[in-house]
Amino acid sequence: QVQLVESGGGLVQAGGSLRLSCAASGRTRSSYTMGWFRQAPGKEREFVAAITWSGGSTHYADSVKGRFAISRDNAKNTVYLRMNSLKPEDTAVYICAARSGTYASGNSYDYDYWGQGTQVTVSS
Repeated sequence: QVQLVESGGGLVQAGGSLRLSCAASGRTRSSYTMGWFRQAPGKEREFVAAITWSGGSTHYADSVKGRFAISRDNAKNTVYLRMNSLKPEDTAVYICAARSGTYASGNSYDYDYWGQGTQVTVSS
């Protein structure tokens, strides 16, 4: 089992930045691909970004390309999501996920473990 805990969310003005963190514990010796998803009120959960264990491959949703950057520090069992140029439409609960495959999948069904999420609110 892997436990995931997100942090770093908050309220920010449009155009601002935030960095989210996701700390993993439990069976972290396995080579997990990590992903970030988000869910806004009344909307489906959507993919944001993913990164493979080595960090050599990343995958982004079109809506965040060029503004968000995913990274990881395996020594700290932590994955990050740097979010720049935030827009009101980025407002959502951001949820960290882990999968035991080596592909940076954007499909939520491929992920095995999920955190509880952290709220990001972008005001206009």
